[in-house]
Amino acid sequence: MENLMTIFIRTIILYVLILVIFRVMGKREIGELNVLDLVVFIMIGEMAAVAIENHHEPIIDALFPMIILLVIQLLLAFASLRSSHVRKIIDGKPSIIINKGKIDEKEMRKQRYNFDDLLMQLRSKDIDNISDVEYAILETSGKLSIIKKSKKKNKTASYTEPFIVDGHLQIANLKKHGKTESWLKSELAERGYGTIDNISFCSFQDGQFYIDLKDEN
Repeated sequence: MENLMTIFIRTIILYVLILVIFRVMGKREIGELNVLDLVVFIMIGEMAAVAIENHHEPIIDALFPMIILLVIQLLLAFASLRSSHVRKIIDGKPSIIINKGKIDEKEMRKQRYNFDDLLMQLRSKDIDNISDVEYAILETSGKLSIIKKSKKKNKTASYTEPFIVDGHLQIANLKKHGKTESWLKSELAERGYGTIDNISFCSFQDGQFYIDLKDEN
């Protein structure tokens, strides 16, 4: 009876701790977990199961490594917020599977993504004709984002790609759109933005800029 009570108490303690940990880690859909979150979730779940099973061991032996994992996760999450390079290492980056209506087989092979996967996800988006798709982007979460071809004549569908994130130029995106750093700075200066350091997000889509300053309400 004493063992059962010990297991019961340990289970409640671990349950509450795991709830607190997941709340501290922030809100995110299960399907949108990055690799870091997934590893932490699996390890914490395994530690909790071992702690309940080995109820003769001090519970602090299980709580301490779980708290260490939480601290590591929070530090890396903070670093990813501050640095786009860290974010790319942890989350990776989206992959364009269909680009301007053309399937990129090379990118599909790189992501180990086959045509059955593509067609299945297109059907889940109510796309029954692949020719209707202008862009299909495989997000870091594994979900496929679809941008349909524009129904307006002489207008090509597009999607947002940032030129500035957290005060840092996204040179690859500028080159992709045939733009230069000097062009962007000139355009921003005309709009009253003398420096990019205080720009949180800037994109240029369909001939229009979207600019958001850091911590602007």
